[in-house]
Amino acid sequence: MTIQNQQVLEILQQAELVMNQDEVKAAVTRLALEINSALAHTHPLVLSVMGGAIVFTGQLLPQLNFPLDFDYVHVSRYGKKQQSGELLWHVAPRENIAGRVVLVLDDILDEGETMAAIKQRVLSLGATAFYCAVFADKLNGKTKPIRADFIGTTLPDRFVFGFGMDIHGAWRNLPAIYAVKEERK
Repeated sequence: MTIQNQQVLEILQQAELVMNQDEVKAAVTRLALEINSALAHTHPLVLSVMGGAIVFTGQLLPQLNFPLDFDYVHVSRYGKKQQSGELLWHVAPRENIAGRVVLVLDDILDEGETMAAIKQRVLSLGATAFYCAVFADKLNGKTKPIRADFIGTTLPDRFVFGFGMDIHGAWRNLPAIYAVKEERK
């Protein structure tokens, strides 16, 4: 077993469960109902933010009951770190955005910088409307440059992982949400 593998196993063993699998599923279902109600008449272009939104997107899309087009963007500020850094565009939208309603899906709205940059880019490419849906909005007490239109749940201001969110590149595949054990002071 590699040192990294052992470290991420220990992180999970020591982590606190924040949302169990049933709560996660219920949040996605409620979110799908809200999006269905708001966007059913728009035939939107849905953009998933890789890699964090992959699990969320995979569970949300089958619950949307209207025609849509799909593409993805790959923008990150974290990489495998726990602290945010410079915004990197790995893959820009490939579909024609001009004249389209765009719905962007992401795993978590943490500081909001990534989603704000995506919104700016999408609107500059000619989208007629921009909506964003996040599985989670982190309650970090900071003023964010953007507010999500659709929010599955709120999470505490802790480093969380699971359901698409990673820690050191691992545990995106967990069906529940966990928080890193807090150090006692």
